[in-house]
Amino acid sequence: MWSQVYNPLGNATLSTCAAALPAVVLLGALGILRMRAHMAALVGVATSLIVAVLIFGMPGGLAARATAYGVAYGLFPIGWIILNVIFLYRLTNERGLFGVLRHSVTRVTSDRRLQLLLVAFCLGAFFEGAAGFGTPVAVTAAILIGLGFPPLEASGLSLIANTAPVAFGALGTPLIALQSVTGLDLLKLSAMTGRELTVFSVIVPFWLISVFAGWRGMIGIWPALLVAGVSFAIPQWLISAYHGPWLVDVVSAVVALGVLTFFLTKWQPREIWRHAGRRPPTAPPAPAAVDDEAPDGHQLFRAWLPWIILTVLVFVWGIPQVKTWLDGLSAPRFTIEGLNNLILRMPPVVTEPRPEAAVFVLNWLSATGSGILVAAIIGGLVMGYRPAALVREYWRTIVQVRYSLLTIAAMMAVGYITRYAGLDATMGLAFAKTGRLYPIFATLLGWLGVALTGSDTSSNVLFGSLQRITAEQLGLSPTLMASANSAGGVMGKMIDAQSIVVASTATEWYGHEGDILRYVFLHSLGLAVLMGLFIFLQAYVYPFTLMVIQ
Repeated sequence: MWSQVYNPLGNATLSTCAAALPAVVLLGALGILRMRAHMAALVGVATSLIVAVLIFGMPGGLAARATAYGVAYGLFPIGWIILNVIFLYRLTNERGLFGVLRHSVTRVTSDRRLQLLLVAFCLGAFFEGAAGFGTPVAVTAAILIGLGFPPLEASGLSLIANTAPVAFGALGTPLIALQSVTGLDLLKLSAMTGRELTVFSVIVPFWLISVFAGWRGMIGIWPALLVAGVSFAIPQWLISAYHGPWLVDVVSAVVALGVLTFFLTKWQPREIWRHAGRRPPTAPPAPAAVDDEAPDGHQLFRAWLPWIILTVLVFVWGIPQVKTWLDGLSAPRFTIEGLNNLILRMPPVVTEPRPEAAVFVLNWLSATGSGILVAAIIGGLVMGYRPAALVREYWRTIVQVRYSLLTIAAMMAVGYITRYAGLDATMGLAFAKTGRLYPIFATLLGWLGVALTGSDTSSNVLFGSLQRITAEQLGLSPTLMASANSAGGVMGKMIDAQSIVVASTATEWYGHEGDILRYVFLHSLGLAVLMGLFIFLQAYVYPFTLMVIQ
């Protein structure tokens, strides 16, 4: 049994700097040194092991097993999702259906800004709510590439759009996990998080389009942006407050998509942006890319059918009752011997010493990636592929994403070493010492947690208990500060290495992960700071304090 130590150097500042070193090295290797993602990830793993063992005193055997545990989780379920989404994308692309898909979107609007809003914000929110764990970025980035967006913008804009829905992703998984570690009321956590994110659900569409088209381009479609944001935010507020976290994103996304599509049948901007890449406002718009013949209804249905199948199956796979049934058929659990319950997380991070479990659940039937694979196989057969051809294309997909899978496995290893060695808690305790400014730093702690682990769920598990304990010590609402961890975490989703690799894989833009990180980093930090300021107002300033749930 090994107890975590949170100040191994006897100086809180030096210990915090040491704990942050793996994240600094990883992000620096990607964004500054421009190393290939899999190499940067391996450097991050090495740095994490050195810091954990030599500075924090973690036994080498425990560190090695934590690394292996992280690698396993990176490959399954996360890598499993990516592999199968890219498989479906390749199948549709080989059949030339993305050209038809482009036509179907341009039938609603030929304006690239509005296409981006429909796909990245509305459709992406649906996939986040139904599946999460990288699915929305993988799907929307692939669709944007098919619509003619350059790889950098398809990747970066998909990441920026995938923010406001994240806290309720995968049918509310992040908040369910947060409730499990804090012991707070789930409906109160859901309602509080909904109140925090509703404002940003209106802001994000404007932010997204301003990044793509600039201020002038954003102002040109402000009515559509307002319609999209408000039609998403109102259901988000109501469902999170009166029903719970499970269906918030799914219903809000469907409402927003339907309302925006109807609105666009009645309104179109005065100036149509037909170019998919960012250009100066004075540049004349390029002619729309069209095929020789517009597809008929049958062709449009055939192009959308694989994605309709994907949507339906991913949603069905996410229903708790279905997951439970599939797990009952086959979900072997593997206890990580030599790691499970052999590490104690210590006060003040928790109220009393608590052993850290290490159990790998191979829920291969209920995993979202399995639902995607079934959708891809059915879609492939519908598109006319023979079984042998599907097998060949699947092997080509594995070859295509091999480095991405290696990267994700290594990234998750960094996250797991960080967790089991207590590096995350050391950084969290540093944030907790900020006194009256804690609401801002608590939000940034959630942001940092997602940036490091790649998951709002993981960040809530890591820091949720700490947020409640610190809130009670400072006389703040535990529900407010626990939800701040999740709401702040959503802004870190766009810079976590896992999401960036998913985006680069979906757009086939390998080796440019550092470019994507630089593209989104300031937007991620800016939105996180705004969220922190908003939660600060909720904590101390009337009338914002009226929104707080005790």
